Amino acid sequence: MTMTPENYKDDDSIKIDPTAMLHPSVELDSGVVIGPYSIIGEKVKIGKNTRVAPHVVVGRLTTIGSGCRLFQFSSVGAEPQDLGYDGEDTEAIIGDNNIIREFVTIHRGTAKDAGKTIVGSNNLFMNYTHVAHDCIVGDNVVMANCATLAGHVEINDHAIIGGLSAIHQFTRIGAYVIIGGGSIVTQDIIPFVMAVGNRATMRGLNLIGLRRAGFARSDISEIKKAYTLLFRSSKNLKDATEELLKEAGESENIKKITEFIKNSKRGVIRDKGKKGNEED
Repeated sequence: MTMTPENYKDDDSIKIDPTAMLHPSVELDSGVVIGPYSIIGEKVKIGKNTRVAPHVVVGRLTTIGSGCRLFQFSSVGAEPQDLGYDGEDTEAIIGDNNIIREFVTIHRGTAKDAGKTIVGSNNLFMNYTHVAHDCIVGDNVVMANCATLAGHVEINDHAIIGGLSAIHQFTRIGAYVIIGGGSIVTQDIIPFVMAVGNRATMRGLNLIGLRRAGFARSDISEIKKAYTLLFRSSKNLKDATEELLKEAGESENIKKITEFIKNSKRGVIRDKGKKGNEED
């Protein structure tokens, strides 16, 4: 059913092109713009001031927050690419102020997991990036062109995924991680580091990223000491992690690292070598 602006006559800030098609159950907040030939599915909710460009498809049971921009030919909330999916009512939930560029695809969850694909706020998804079913993407994440997440992947806040990179299913990427372009990631990557390669290995700390993010020198020094103990000492990872826990005290940065390692199911990638250079 095609809906016209008359359906939203109580709020004339909403702009819907006459060629757009919206299901009668769609809920639009004030300031929403729907461009020509876009299709908005059943039980979709779109937040304040979000702009949907021409030729966008938003699948059923999708929630999009405020201030988002969906560019032409993007597809959000489509059915998951999972052979076990049988039409269940699963969701895609997208936060505020996300930029979703051309040909980006974000799929709904599956019943075998929590049934939700969740994207946080203030993220940039460049052209052709893909977020598969049941992924969790945090806040302030950048996915460069053609970066791809398989199902059940978790990306923590402030991570940057380089172009043409692929993340294996059930893999977790820690906060403030930067992954070089063209990487294949098959194991978890702890917070605060750089990684690149096929298969990806760590290349030291993301020092530039931490400085740009406003980390204090003392925090960076603390993280660097932890990294050295974990990956550039003679201790195995389990023993080094236990030692770090004892020494960490109330440090939130160290807790992020140790808890991430302890909760890893796929194992964490390791350092390229003791002669690696964080400034490379």
